Amino acid sequence: MNSNNSSPFGGRLLIGATGSAAVATLPAYINALRAGFTGSVTVLMTHTAATFLPPHTVRLFADRVVTGTAPDDWAQENHATLAAEHDMMAVLPATANILSAAASGAVPNMLTATITAADFPVVFFPVMTEAMWGKPAIQRNVDQLRQDGHHVIDPQQGQRYDVGLGEFVKAPMPPAPPQFIEAVRAFMPQSGSAAA
Repeated sequence: MNSNNSSPFGGRLLIGATGSAAVATLPAYINALRAGFTGSVTVLMTHTAATFLPPHTVRLFADRVVTGTAPDDWAQENHATLAAEHDMMAVLPATANILSAAASGAVPNMLTATITAADFPVVFFPVMTEAMWGKPAIQRNVDQLRQDGHHVIDPQQGQRYDVGLGEFVKAPMPPAPPQFIEAVRAFMPQSGSAAA
């Protein structure tokens, strides 16, 4: 990935937002992306993600927000249409649950169904505790996703405040917005980059 490239780029980006408290920072990522990204941004939220971050808040930053909760929308907004209308998907944050479902081919929700239907790059940005990230089962899922042609960005270690413990703990962290943008630029297909 070339972090020195600051020229504008486009494409049709689908962001899969999952049920981690880290989803609360998603607007900051979209806002930072807008500085150089000329394409469209759709956010597909799981039910649990929407309990952490209201979809109407995300709509202030994204071109479109899909939750899959309104049956009247299913004909126009489903896994097949979402896969057909986008060039790349970034799953941020990617929980242990979504890694497991995607690695096994399970489709318990619209996000996992869209991942399974996608014929474009899917990039996972895992966010979880250090103990979880180090488990053999998680690493098996990561290995399987990579074998299946997906991209998993290893989280960097950092310090985060744990409200339950009342102290800072060492934990895998989501990428900083510049690293997220760099990954989107690197994995966005060139044909999609021309689309604004």
